[in-house]
Amino acid sequence: MKKKIAINGFDRIGRLVSRRMLETSLIDKVEVVSVNDLTDAETLAHLLKYDTAFKNLNSKIKSPH
Repeated sequence: MKKKIAINGFDRIGRLVSRRMLETSLIDKVEVVSVNDLTDAETLAHLLKYDTAFKNLNSKIKSPH
């Protein structure tokens, strides 16, 4: 059974945690059920996928809208 987590704030640290979960075996153990941020979901998905410091993420990313 996966642990369900929420991320409060999707700035640099929130995005890095999400990227590490997607790039490692943590994705099989953890499910992100919510991201709390003032920015809209489409922009957050874009920021997660395309990062100038850590290169593009190879995982499929989409916003719920």
